[in-house]
Amino acid sequence: MPQQRQEDILNSYKILKSDAKVTIFLGIHGNFTYFCIKITTKMLKFISFGSGSSGNCYYLFTERDGLIIDSGIGIRALKKGFHDHGLKLTDVKYVLVTHDHADHVKSVGVVSNDFNLPVYTTHAVHVGIDRNYCVARKISPENARVFEKGSTIQLGDFTVTSFAVPHDSSDCMGYCIEVDGVTFCLITDAGKITDDIKPFISRANYLVIEANHDEEMLQSGPYPQYLKDRVHSQKGHLSNKECAIALAENATPELRHVWLCHLSEENNHPELARKTVEMTLQSYGIVPGKDFLLDVLKRKVPSEVFDLV
Repeated sequence: MPQQRQEDILNSYKILKSDAKVTIFLGIHGNFTYFCIKITTKMLKFISFGSGSSGNCYYLFTERDGLIIDSGIGIRALKKGFHDHGLKLTDVKYVLVTHDHADHVKSVGVVSNDFNLPVYTTHAVHVGIDRNYCVARKISPENARVFEKGSTIQLGDFTVTSFAVPHDSSDCMGYCIEVDGVTFCLITDAGKITDDIKPFISRANYLVIEANHDEEMLQSGPYPQYLKDRVHSQKGHLSNKECAIALAENATPELRHVWLCHLSEENNHPELARKTVEMTLQSYGIVPGKDFLLDVLKRKVPSEVFDLV
């Protein structure tokens, strides 16, 4: 085709439809009509490698960047989880830490030092990690990055906003992570849902949120009273019921998928957590499975890899 004719056709294109994945062009030249469809496949995926007091670790990744949230499982388990799912730890670029309890940071020094990864969290959490005897290998100073609550930073493909979460650790944060208009939020180890947290539930397309215990199981269970009081306190953990009410009162139609996380082994059960949340949501007129997907993350077994885009 002559060069001038090609330019005439290109100049006559009209965009009929455009969204995040598909753009349709219409071109007219003389007696000919041309359609051009451009498909953009932006990848964002999520997997949990463990969720609970035995160890927490979550992974978000795009085509170019990988981001670990918490590193509380053993390094061997983490390497096996990556290998079994066809993933590479060498693709990880960043680590976020919510707080300094051992089930969230046990292997963070190993992961950071072995793979030369920067670790982002508050100054107080970094100090807590250094003092935590369960963290055998500490984060090297050059990889310890301060990321204070209420701020936003750009980490490769990820726009990360941190927010305060009430818990009895040195400090504690939740994270809101945006990639090309898709919003993923994680809220764990929360004694209560504060006014600071609620807007992030409303912003989420994808949400990991704590459903730690059933209140009756906790009170009738084997924990000593001081530990029951700690779990039930406003710096402890969210119950199934509290989690459900937080969803019912703050979720929007933009929410697509919810994962319940950090279930107690002694004071909860996956099916009980799911049923409690489902029934509470239904009492508000919200139907899990229809309005959004609802899953429960396992304590010691990796989840599947979920497509978020």
